[in-house]
Amino acid sequence: MSADGGAAPAISLRVGAASASDANRGILRIDPSDLAAIGGATGHVLAVAGRGLAHARALPLPPAQRGKGLVLLDGTTRANAGVSLGEMVRVSAVSASPARRVSLKLGPGSPRLGAELLRRALAGTPVAEGDTLRLALSARSETTVRVAATEPSPGPVVIDAQTEIETRRGASGRPDSAAIRYDDLGGLARVVARIREVVELPLRHPEAFERLGIDPPKGVLLVGPPGTGKTMIARAVAAESGATFIAVNGPEIVDRYYGASEQALRGVFARARDSAPAIVFIDEIDAIAPKRDLLSGEKQVERRMVAQLLTLLDGLDGRGEVIVIAATNQPDALDPALRRPGRFDREIRVDPPDRPGRREILAVHCRTMPLAPDVDLEALAEATTGYVGADLAALCREAAMAALRRAGLHDPAAPRPDTESLAVTAADFAEALTQVTPTALREVFVELPRQSWADVGGLSDLQETLMRAVIGPLRDPLLFARFGVRPVRGVLLAGLPGTGKTLVARALAAESGVGFIAVRGPELLSHWQGASERALRDLFARARSVTPCIVFFDEIDSLAGARGSGDGATIERMVAALLTEMDGIADREGVVVLGATNRLDRIDPALLRPGRFDLVIEMPLPDRAARAEILAVHLRRMPTAADVDVAALAEATDGFTGAELAGLCRHAALRAIAQRADARTALVTLEDFMASRDMVRRTAA
Repeated sequence: MSADGGAAPAISLRVGAASASDANRGILRIDPSDLAAIGGATGHVLAVAGRGLAHARALPLPPAQRGKGLVLLDGTTRANAGVSLGEMVRVSAVSASPARRVSLKLGPGSPRLGAELLRRALAGTPVAEGDTLRLALSARSETTVRVAATEPSPGPVVIDAQTEIETRRGASGRPDSAAIRYDDLGGLARVVARIREVVELPLRHPEAFERLGIDPPKGVLLVGPPGTGKTMIARAVAAESGATFIAVNGPEIVDRYYGASEQALRGVFARARDSAPAIVFIDEIDAIAPKRDLLSGEKQVERRMVAQLLTLLDGLDGRGEVIVIAATNQPDALDPALRRPGRFDREIRVDPPDRPGRREILAVHCRTMPLAPDVDLEALAEATTGYVGADLAALCREAAMAALRRAGLHDPAAPRPDTESLAVTAADFAEALTQVTPTALREVFVELPRQSWADVGGLSDLQETLMRAVIGPLRDPLLFARFGVRPVRGVLLAGLPGTGKTLVARALAAESGVGFIAVRGPELLSHWQGASERALRDLFARARSVTPCIVFFDEIDSLAGARGSGDGATIERMVAALLTEMDGIADREGVVVLGATNRLDRIDPALLRPGRFDLVIEMPLPDRAARAEILAVHLRRMPTAADVDVAALAEATDGFTGAELAGLCRHAALRAIAQRADARTALVTLEDFMASRDMVRRTAA
């Protein structure tokens, strides 16, 4: 019904998820043709009727989603309308009066909010009595309020600058702001769609499963690296489905008294059955359900815990409308009996986000943050390969802290800045990128010098080859898929010491913008049997978790020597493990191995075939033109006299490697400093270079 009592045309539409930028703004997205069919226009207030009633302002759908009978609602509007994604709602146009007075009920954990702040945050928002609203207050955390009363009543009304706002506290209980919606998740659409099939369908449509004569799924195991959003997914699904959420942190139910741990676990499931439909979320499940065959005789508590959990998941009593979601980053440590259908019916891997996923996550974390015009979230997503959701949240937080430092808020002696004009700039994010390292790479993080291809002289052909063979497939895998060819799996740089193999790897790491793991060959070796191979397997597992990624082995001959050469059983096992990782059964898409060696003859021949090291590149001694380029790189910051001729120096250094040319420049500079009385005004002369030429230790001599 319209506000004047007349019948209003309505249309049935299917609910879709709003984008992160539309969340909590009191708007919905609708096809312009559907909007015209109900007599509305852009900016009009629409009523959305499901099991409840919600109101929002109409904005047009993106062109790609038109003609599909969709209406895009954020989590707050879906909650007020009592619907979930994929359900049908009735949408109609209504008239909304300006609000004279609105009474808001704050949750017990909400911050103190002034009327002016609330009026500014809610300006233009249509509300009605009973609505729940999530507010973004400047750059502060979001909070939730409930509309207790409106005037005129019952509404809907639109809050404006003249609306009188009054607030009061809720009695007790958990603040509503703890609820997480699908709008708070970025880059997890595939995972959310799969888990909704297991959780929401059985809770909302149990009759469908009865009609088909099957039992609905009862358990989901979320597997993935730390920080990818496993816990947030479980909380969002519980909030969106309206189920009771009971969280269990693995270690907190373990008790030293006999039988107390099992009793605590039974109590959790009993509480879930009493408040069904319910979701029991077990975080770090590997802490309470490890493999029983690996437990020693003293660990009877862990054995009983596993047995009790198996009984509760698949016992004689049944679980009723209780769904169990568990999360772990060590699935191989779980008891195998847990991972069969009937207990955990679906095992979903939550991988680090790709570039579009990182863009979505950054949009979620920046939606309450004032951003300067020079902030490009697309460029940030491109520069954060390997970052998980928690890393991106930390990146946004560090950027905000950089903005506060720039404004002088950390200096008590500085004048108080105008916080209203404070904004986070691209420079703040650039500073934050130097502070936040991807979680998966922190164990193997190597601080590389900030070198680029401009610091590499005389290797332009090699640069083009590497960018085409290594970086191209990592950045655009679909191009290679279109031609039906497999990208290069490995590149081996071979040559005399000092020819620039490690320098090229550093420049490639700096220019590629992908994950980079640097490994010095001998550091993987251990005197414990099996430890070296395990370290290599863990290294590749970590690289696969942050794809696209380059794994660089310096001095690879130290761990991949020819088998049968008498180097020992450890080296032979390491070669076998490396062969398996590079071209084995396990998928290694998105990981490229880059190796460097000056002893190509020591490398096991099996590694040099196509499919392992597809490209073996010999690093030659630089010719005269290449030497001139290398000398120009080293001399560009050196004060030189007029008689220093780069071409003549290149002619006089025939047979020098790149490292020897760098050493020549260093020796010449030191001689100039030692020979001149005033070193601050001294220039490096041609005589210094010629005198230093014989002091450089020659590799190829």
